[in-house]
Amino acid sequence: MPGEFDVAIVGGGIVGLASALALSESHPGRAIVVLEKEENVGLHQTGHNSGVIHAGIYYKPGSFKAKLCVEGVRSIKSFCAEHGVAYEECGKVILATDESEIGRLDELYRRGAANAVPGLEMIGPERLREIEPHARGVRALYSPGTAIVDFKQVALAMAAKLAKRGVSMRTSAQVRAIRRENGRLVLETVGSVVTTRHLLNCAGLQADRVARLSGKDPGVSIIPFRGEYYNLRTECRLVRSLIYPVPDPAFPFLGVHFTKRIGGGYEAGPNAVLALAREGYRKTDINVSDLARMLIFPGFWAMGRRYWRMGFYEYYRSLRRAAFVRALSKLVPDIRDEDLTEGGSGVRAQSVMPDGSFVDDFRIVRGPESVHVLNAPSPAATASLEIGKHIASLVTDHFQL
Repeated sequence: MPGEFDVAIVGGGIVGLASALALSESHPGRAIVVLEKEENVGLHQTGHNSGVIHAGIYYKPGSFKAKLCVEGVRSIKSFCAEHGVAYEECGKVILATDESEIGRLDELYRRGAANAVPGLEMIGPERLREIEPHARGVRALYSPGTAIVDFKQVALAMAAKLAKRGVSMRTSAQVRAIRRENGRLVLETVGSVVTTRHLLNCAGLQADRVARLSGKDPGVSIIPFRGEYYNLRTECRLVRSLIYPVPDPAFPFLGVHFTKRIGGGYEAGPNAVLALAREGYRKTDINVSDLARMLIFPGFWAMGRRYWRMGFYEYYRSLRRAAFVRALSKLVPDIRDEDLTEGGSGVRAQSVMPDGSFVDDFRIVRGPESVHVLNAPSPAATASLEIGKHIASLVTDHFQL
C-alpha cells in the first residue's frame, strides 16, 4: 500500500503509540502513520514486562525519568480509567534486608520525597509484617500508590484511539531501507513503500539500526538483556502485593522481586542475563547477525570488563534455579523451590556507550528529518503518555510542524 505522510513513526510499542497520540492531538490535520514490524502492537518490551506502574522512587531528582514518571503515573491511571483498562493500586515495599542496605534505602526515600511521590513512608519490621506478613527486612520503604496493569492492554487501547483519529496503523511492516527522494524520506517496508516528510524512530530493540538506516549515527549500540520470571503456584500464599530489594546503584536493574499480576497470580524475577539475540526470549535463542554485531562493538567488551562479575552471577542464577530461590528467600525466607513454576521472559533494550557505560536516562537524538528515541528503559511504560507529549513537542519544534 503506497502512502505519503507528514510523520512516519517506526515502532508500535507503547512509546511510539503514545507519541502518535500526542502528535495527533496537537496536529489533528497532519497525516501520521505508525509502522510496526510485528502482526500487532506492543509485542516486545511493552508486552513482556512486570506490569508495574512505578511511583517514581528510584530516579535522580531533576532527571527526565523522575519528572516524566511522576507525571506519567497520573496520566496512565487516568487513561486506564477512561478507556476501561483494569489497574490496581496494590502498593509496594522495598526491603533493606540487613543494616548495610539502610543507607541506600534512605537515599531512595530522599529521592522519592524530592520527586513528590505521594504517600511514601519509611516503616519498621512490625509495620512491614502488617503489609507483607512473610517478608523480612530491618527496614522498608512503603509506596501505597504503586500500581499494576497489563501494558499490552494499554497499548491496544492506544491503538484503538489512534484508529478513531484517523492515524494509519500498519502492522507486519518492518522497515528494511530508508532513502531520500525529492525532499522526502522513502521507507521501504515489508509489503509497502511509505513516503514521509519526517521520521520518528521509536523502534525499541531495533532503534539504533533504524537510526543507521536513516543515515544518523546513534552514538550508542543496543545490547539486549533477557529477564526471566518464575510463577508462584496458586497455593503459595506468601505474597500480597509487590516486594522489591534495595537495588544495586552500580547496575541499572532492580534485582529479582515479587510482583502481583493484574490478570491474577504472582511472578518472581526478573534476573538480567545477556541475551544472544535482540528478541531472544528463550535461553536457546541465538541470532548470529545480532551476536556478530554485538561482538564487533567496542562498548560490548568495555561493558564486559566493567560488569563481568555481575554478568557471571546472573548467568549462574539463570542456570541454577536454587540460586534464584536463594535470592528470593532474602526477601521472603519461607519461599521454597516447590512454590515456583517456569514463567515467561522479556528482553530489555539497553543502550551502551562506546566506553561500555550504560545510558541511564531517556536518550533522544535528532537528525535532519528525523528524531530517534534510543534509550527508553523502565519507567518508560509508566511514563509513556508524558514521554509521548515530550517527544511530540520535540518533533513539533524540530520539524516546525
